[in-house]
Amino acid sequence: MNTLLEVKGLKKYFPIRSGLFGKTHNYVKAVDDVSFDVKEGETLGIVGESGCGKSTTGRSIIRLIEPSEGTILFQGEDMTALKGDALRRKRRDLQIIFQDPFASLNPRMTIGSILEEPLYIHGLGSGSERKQRVLDILEIVGLTPHHYNRFPHEFSGGQRQRIGIARALITKPKLIIADEPVSALDVSIQSQILNLMKDLQDHFKLAYLFISHDLSVVRHISDRVGVMYLGRLVELADKHRLYSNPLHPYTQALLSAVPQPNPREKQERILLSGDVPSPANPPTGCTFHTRCSSCMDICKTDRPQIKMTQVGHAVACHLYG
Repeated sequence: MNTLLEVKGLKKYFPIRSGLFGKTHNYVKAVDDVSFDVKEGETLGIVGESGCGKSTTGRSIIRLIEPSEGTILFQGEDMTALKGDALRRKRRDLQIIFQDPFASLNPRMTIGSILEEPLYIHGLGSGSERKQRVLDILEIVGLTPHHYNRFPHEFSGGQRQRIGIARALITKPKLIIADEPVSALDVSIQSQILNLMKDLQDHFKLAYLFISHDLSVVRHISDRVGVMYLGRLVELADKHRLYSNPLHPYTQALLSAVPQPNPREKQERILLSGDVPSPANPPTGCTFHTRCSSCMDICKTDRPQIKMTQVGHAVACHLYG
């Protein structure tokens, strides 16, 4: 498969200002040197604790948030170098589904207007063609044409997320960034939305960057999985390798917390000590060393680089140096 998206050394630092003149005295390192790629037609899952930088990574890629450093190659073109019309044209092929299915929809606009807006912005089709495209996409995501003139408050959470998916699909993109698209939904509705996304992926030959904190959901939908901790990618592997043989101590702790469907099957729980450090003042060396039971002296001083330890399995840990 060809590489669709390649992220190299992505960083996003938010300045911390204080004083009368708002002088910057520190930075919150939300994303700190993250690199990965997404192939055509695959789903890359990104997991980690709340605040680890997953959503900031996704929003920086599509440039809803401007990255501080790094290169974002989409279809071979550097997204960070695009401006104005060139950036808008590229966004036809790169869309996003937001976490909150209500806050992401304008309550003053009908569903038809919400879905036609991207077509209007990109100058795609005439008025009648845009309306027909909206009616078609409503049926594809499991809604009906009579929903066209309704407002967002008239829909359930699952239906609103279907509208969000329809809006992302309307320009026929190649890659969709799904920012925790099912976390605000009931479990039964989550399965419906996940199955819909997989069907749409097969039908439209889509690639997904699927961001979530739910390891079970990520395992269901992803081909490969990346694990983030405190703004950094600590492990990246095929989902079967990662779930059957996690290498990084943080990944091992995360997977040990996943409930087992069989209550008679015992699993050793790995408890992490302490709290997550502040991204404004991360520890030196490996950022996980303050909570790691396998910490060595080198972990406190030298930052491990993510590298391949097995075929298709990369990890950032001195245990595999």
